[in-house]
Amino acid sequence: MAVQTGLGEPRGPWFISPELDPDGRGWWDAPGSGRDPGGRRPGRLLAALAVVAVSAVSGALAGGVVASRDGTAGPSAASAAPVPAELVTAAERTVPGVVSVLAGGANGASATGSGFAIDDQQHLVTNDHILAKAGGGPVTVELPDGRRYEAEVVGREPRSDLAVLKVPPSAGLAPLPLAKPGATRVGEPVLAVGSPLGLSGTVTAGIVSALDRQVRLGNNRHRAVQTDASINPGNSGGPLVNARGEVVGVNTAIATIDGNGSIGIGFAIPIDQVQQTADTIIGKGG
Repeated sequence: MAVQTGLGEPRGPWFISPELDPDGRGWWDAPGSGRDPGGRRPGRLLAALAVVAVSAVSGALAGGVVASRDGTAGPSAASAAPVPAELVTAAERTVPGVVSVLAGGANGASATGSGFAIDDQQHLVTNDHILAKAGGGPVTVELPDGRRYEAEVVGREPRSDLAVLKVPPSAGLAPLPLAKPGATRVGEPVLAVGSPLGLSGTVTAGIVSALDRQVRLGNNRHRAVQTDASINPGNSGGPLVNARGEVVGVNTAIATIDGNGSIGIGFAIPIDQVQQTADTIIGKGG
Protein backbone atom coordinates (compact mmCIF):
# COMPACT_ATOMS: atom_id res chain seq x y z
CA MET A 1 0.00 0.00 0.00
CA ALA A 2 1.48 3.33 -1.05
CA VAL A 3 1.74 5.94 1.69
CA GLN A 4 1.56 9.55 0.59
CA THR A 5 3.73 11.92 2.55
CA GLY A 6 2.61 15.29 1.20
CA LEU A 7 1.42 18.13 3.39
CA GLY A 8 -2.24 19.06 3.33
CA GLU A 9 -4.93 21.35 4.65
CA PRO A 10 -4.48 23.20 7.96
CA ARG A 11 -6.02 21.20 10.77
CA GLY A 12 -4.98 19.28 13.84
CA PRO A 13 -3.60 19.98 17.33
CA TRP A 14 -2.66 23.43 18.55
CA PHE A 15 0.03 25.08 20.60
CA ILE A 16 -1.25 28.03 22.61
CA SER A 17 1.20 30.83 23.36
CA PRO A 18 1.36 31.86 27.05
CA GLU A 19 0.42 35.34 25.79
CA LEU A 20 -2.91 34.13 24.44
CA ASP A 21 -6.19 33.15 26.04
CA PRO A 22 -7.16 29.46 25.65
CA ASP A 23 -9.52 30.42 22.84
CA GLY A 24 -6.66 32.02 20.89
CA ARG A 25 -7.53 35.67 21.57
CA GLY A 26 -4.99 38.15 22.90
CA TRP A 27 -5.19 39.48 26.46
CA TRP A 28 -7.40 42.57 26.85
CA ASP A 29 -5.76 45.82 27.94
CA ALA A 30 -7.19 48.24 30.46
CA PRO A 31 -8.94 51.32 29.00
CA GLY A 32 -6.52 54.02 27.90
CA SER A 33 -3.54 51.66 27.70
CA GLY A 34 -2.94 52.22 23.99
CA ARG A 35 -4.43 48.99 22.71
CA ASP A 36 -5.11 48.63 19.03
CA PRO A 37 -8.67 48.78 17.60
CA GLY A 38 -8.95 45.01 17.95
CA GLY A 39 -8.41 45.25 21.69
CA ARG A 40 -4.97 43.65 21.79
CA ARG A 41 -1.64 44.99 22.96
CA PRO A 42 0.61 46.12 20.09
CA GLY A 43 3.27 43.51 19.40
CA ARG A 44 1.38 40.60 20.95
CA LEU A 45 0.96 37.41 18.96
CA LEU A 46 -2.06 37.67 16.70
CA ALA A 47 -2.83 33.98 16.30
CA ALA A 48 -2.33 30.62 17.97
CA LEU A 49 0.69 28.74 16.71
CA ALA A 50 -0.39 25.60 14.89
CA VAL A 51 1.37 22.41 15.88
CA VAL A 52 1.04 19.20 13.90
CA ALA A 53 1.90 15.65 14.82
CA VAL A 54 4.76 14.59 12.60
CA SER A 55 3.72 11.19 11.32
CA ALA A 56 3.16 10.83 7.59
CA VAL A 57 -0.41 9.85 6.75
CA SER A 58 -2.11 8.56 3.63
CA GLY A 59 -3.96 11.37 1.91
CA ALA A 60 -2.55 14.50 3.53
CA LEU A 61 -0.74 15.65 6.65
CA ALA A 62 -2.10 18.35 8.92
CA GLY A 63 -0.66 21.84 8.49
CA GLY A 64 -0.96 25.13 10.32
CA VAL A 65 -0.50 28.87 10.45
CA VAL A 66 1.65 31.08 12.68
CA ALA A 67 2.07 34.82 13.06
CA SER A 68 5.25 36.36 14.44
CA ARG A 69 5.29 39.17 17.02
CA ASP A 70 5.33 41.89 14.39
CA GLY A 71 2.68 40.21 12.28
CA THR A 72 5.09 39.16 9.52
CA ALA A 73 5.91 35.63 8.49
CA GLY A 74 8.41 33.74 10.63
CA PRO A 75 11.60 32.02 9.43
CA SER A 76 11.18 29.93 6.32
CA ALA A 77 13.66 27.22 7.27
CA ALA A 78 15.27 25.65 10.29
CA SER A 79 18.41 27.36 11.54
CA ALA A 80 21.69 25.69 10.66
CA ALA A 81 23.48 25.04 13.94
CA PRO A 82 27.18 24.13 14.12
CA VAL A 83 27.71 20.41 14.61
CA PRO A 84 30.18 19.52 17.41
CA ALA A 85 32.37 16.48 16.76
CA GLU A 86 30.66 14.70 19.65
CA LEU A 87 27.43 14.64 17.65
CA VAL A 88 29.05 12.50 14.96
CA THR A 89 29.74 9.84 17.56
CA ALA A 90 26.26 10.28 19.02
CA ALA A 91 24.72 9.73 15.59
CA GLU A 92 26.77 6.58 15.02
CA ARG A 93 25.52 5.17 18.31
CA THR A 94 21.89 6.18 17.83
CA VAL A 95 20.98 5.29 14.25
CA PRO A 96 21.27 1.47 14.73
CA GLY A 97 18.60 1.62 17.45
CA VAL A 98 16.03 3.65 15.49
CA VAL A 99 13.36 2.03 13.32
CA SER A 100 10.68 3.04 10.86
CA VAL A 101 7.11 2.30 11.98
CA LEU A 102 4.42 1.53 9.40
CA ALA A 103 0.83 1.19 10.58
CA GLY A 104 -2.04 0.27 8.27
CA GLY A 105 -5.74 -0.25 8.75
CA ALA A 106 -8.28 -2.42 6.99
CA ASN A 107 -10.12 0.70 5.84
CA GLY A 108 -7.13 1.77 3.75
CA ALA A 109 -5.78 4.34 6.21
CA SER A 110 -2.08 4.16 6.92
CA ALA A 111 0.60 6.15 8.69
CA THR A 112 4.36 6.07 9.07
CA GLY A 113 6.67 7.30 11.78
CA SER A 114 9.69 6.29 13.80
CA GLY A 115 10.53 4.48 17.01
CA PHE A 116 13.48 3.28 19.06
CA ALA A 117 14.48 0.43 21.33
CA ILE A 118 14.13 1.25 25.01
CA ASP A 119 15.33 -2.03 26.59
CA ASP A 120 17.03 -5.32 25.78
CA GLN A 121 13.65 -7.10 25.59
CA GLN A 122 13.02 -5.49 22.17
CA HIS A 123 10.41 -3.04 23.44
CA LEU A 124 10.11 0.00 21.20
CA VAL A 125 8.76 3.46 22.01
CA THR A 126 6.80 5.42 19.41
CA ASN A 127 3.95 7.95 19.21
CA ASP A 128 0.38 6.80 19.75
CA HIS A 129 -0.95 9.11 17.05
CA ILE A 130 0.80 6.98 14.42
CA LEU A 131 -1.30 3.99 15.43
CA ALA A 132 -4.43 6.08 15.89
CA LYS A 133 -4.26 7.54 12.39
CA ALA A 134 -4.06 4.04 10.95
CA GLY A 135 -7.22 2.97 12.75
CA GLY A 136 -5.58 0.29 14.86
CA GLY A 137 -4.43 -1.82 11.92
CA PRO A 138 -1.34 -4.07 11.80
CA VAL A 139 2.01 -2.51 12.64
CA THR A 140 5.25 -3.28 10.83
CA VAL A 141 8.71 -2.20 11.97
CA GLU A 142 11.56 -1.76 9.51
CA LEU A 143 15.09 -1.99 10.92
CA PRO A 144 18.04 0.08 9.70
CA ASP A 145 19.34 -2.93 7.76
CA GLY A 146 16.04 -3.31 5.88
CA ARG A 147 14.64 -6.29 7.80
CA ARG A 148 10.93 -6.08 8.59
CA TYR A 149 8.98 -7.51 11.51
CA GLU A 150 5.32 -7.46 12.42
CA ALA A 151 5.22 -5.69 15.78
CA GLU A 152 3.06 -6.50 18.77
CA VAL A 153 1.31 -3.48 20.26
CA VAL A 154 2.09 -3.90 23.96
CA GLY A 155 0.05 -0.88 24.98
CA ARG A 156 -1.04 2.64 24.13
CA GLU A 157 -1.44 5.80 26.17
CA PRO A 158 -3.28 8.39 24.05
CA ARG A 159 -3.18 11.09 26.74
CA SER A 160 0.62 11.16 26.65
CA ASP A 161 0.74 10.30 22.91
CA LEU A 162 3.02 7.35 23.57
CA ALA A 163 2.84 3.67 22.65
CA VAL A 164 5.06 0.65 23.19
CA LEU A 165 5.66 -2.01 20.53
CA LYS A 166 7.58 -5.26 20.73
CA VAL A 167 9.46 -7.19 18.05
CA PRO A 168 10.96 -10.71 18.18
CA PRO A 169 14.35 -11.26 19.87
CA SER A 170 15.87 -11.97 16.45
CA ALA A 171 15.60 -8.26 15.64
CA GLY A 172 18.56 -7.69 17.97
CA LEU A 173 18.00 -3.95 18.41
CA ALA A 174 20.33 -2.20 20.84
CA PRO A 175 18.46 -0.05 23.39
CA LEU A 176 19.29 3.65 23.43
CA PRO A 177 20.55 5.15 26.71
CA LEU A 178 18.17 7.61 28.35
CA ALA A 179 19.18 10.98 29.76
CA LYS A 180 18.70 11.53 33.46
CA PRO A 181 15.49 13.44 34.32
CA GLY A 182 16.16 17.14 34.75
CA ALA A 183 19.59 16.96 33.09
CA THR A 184 18.60 18.60 29.79
CA ARG A 185 19.69 22.24 29.41
CA VAL A 186 18.60 25.03 27.09
CA GLY A 187 21.27 25.63 24.44
CA GLU A 188 22.81 22.16 24.47
CA PRO A 189 23.25 20.49 21.07
CA VAL A 190 20.85 17.71 20.09
CA LEU A 191 20.10 15.38 17.19
CA ALA A 192 16.71 14.33 15.86
CA VAL A 193 16.84 10.82 14.37
CA GLY A 194 14.07 9.16 12.39
CA SER A 195 12.44 8.60 9.01
CA PRO A 196 11.15 11.95 7.71
CA LEU A 197 9.25 11.47 4.45
CA GLY A 198 10.26 7.81 4.56
CA LEU A 199 14.02 8.53 4.54
CA SER A 200 15.11 6.12 7.26
CA GLY A 201 18.19 6.84 9.35
CA THR A 202 17.98 10.60 8.81
CA VAL A 203 19.88 12.70 11.35
CA THR A 204 19.40 16.45 11.82
CA ALA A 205 21.15 18.74 14.31
CA GLY A 206 20.09 21.68 16.44
CA ILE A 207 19.88 22.80 20.03
CA VAL A 208 17.39 22.65 22.88
CA SER A 209 15.47 25.88 22.35
CA ALA A 210 13.29 25.75 25.47
CA LEU A 211 12.14 23.43 28.24
CA ASP A 212 8.68 22.88 29.70
CA ARG A 213 6.97 24.45 26.69
CA GLN A 214 3.21 24.02 27.05
CA VAL A 215 1.79 22.28 23.99
CA ARG A 216 -1.77 21.14 23.39
CA LEU A 217 -2.05 17.99 21.30
CA GLY A 218 -5.62 16.99 20.65
CA ASN A 219 -7.54 17.56 23.88
CA ASN A 220 -4.50 17.20 26.13
CA ARG A 221 -1.83 19.61 27.25
CA HIS A 222 1.78 18.49 27.41
CA ARG A 223 5.03 20.01 28.57
CA ALA A 224 7.57 19.60 25.81
CA VAL A 225 11.21 20.09 24.93
CA GLN A 226 11.40 22.65 22.11
CA THR A 227 14.17 22.25 19.52
CA ASP A 228 15.28 23.84 16.27
CA ALA A 229 16.59 20.53 14.90
CA SER A 230 14.76 19.93 11.61
CA ILE A 231 11.75 17.65 12.20
CA ASN A 232 9.32 16.66 9.45
CA PRO A 233 6.50 14.17 8.72
CA GLY A 234 7.75 10.68 9.53
CA ASN A 235 9.91 11.83 12.49
CA SER A 236 7.09 11.12 14.96
CA GLY A 237 8.20 8.69 17.64
CA GLY A 238 11.91 9.03 16.92
CA PRO A 239 14.45 10.08 19.56
CA LEU A 240 15.89 13.51 20.28
CA VAL A 241 19.36 12.78 21.67
CA ASN A 242 22.09 14.87 23.28
CA ALA A 243 25.80 14.93 22.44
CA ARG A 244 26.33 11.86 24.64
CA GLY A 245 23.80 9.88 22.60
CA GLU A 246 21.24 9.90 25.43
CA VAL A 247 17.57 10.28 24.58
CA VAL A 248 16.19 13.54 25.97
CA GLY A 249 12.77 13.24 24.35
CA VAL A 250 10.48 11.69 21.75
CA ASN A 251 9.90 13.88 18.68
CA THR A 252 6.18 14.43 18.41
CA ALA A 253 5.10 17.67 16.72
CA ILE A 254 6.21 20.72 14.75
CA ALA A 255 4.95 24.23 14.17
CA THR A 256 4.32 25.02 10.51
CA ILE A 257 3.56 27.98 8.27
CA ASP A 258 0.89 27.11 5.72
CA GLY A 259 1.74 23.42 6.09
CA ASN A 260 5.22 23.85 4.62
CA GLY A 261 7.10 21.54 6.98
CA SER A 262 9.84 22.36 9.46
CA ILE A 263 10.42 26.01 10.37
CA GLY A 264 12.81 25.25 13.20
CA ILE A 265 10.18 24.88 15.93
CA GLY A 266 9.76 21.27 16.99
CA PHE A 267 8.51 19.61 20.15
CA ALA A 268 9.53 16.41 21.93
CA ILE A 269 7.97 14.63 24.92
CA PRO A 270 10.50 14.84 27.80
CA ILE A 271 12.34 11.63 28.59
CA ASP A 272 11.16 11.46 32.22
CA GLN A 273 7.55 11.31 31.04
CA VAL A 274 8.47 8.83 28.31
CA GLN A 275 10.22 6.48 30.73
CA GLN A 276 7.43 6.63 33.28
CA THR A 277 4.73 5.93 30.67
CA ALA A 278 6.72 3.18 28.98
CA ASP A 279 7.44 1.45 32.28
CA THR A 280 3.73 1.53 33.12
CA ILE A 281 2.72 0.13 29.72
CA ILE A 282 5.36 -2.62 29.81
CA GLY A 283 4.44 -3.53 33.39
CA LYS A 284 0.83 -4.01 32.38
CA GLY A 285 1.32 -5.66 29.01
CA GLY A 286 4.65 -7.43 29.32
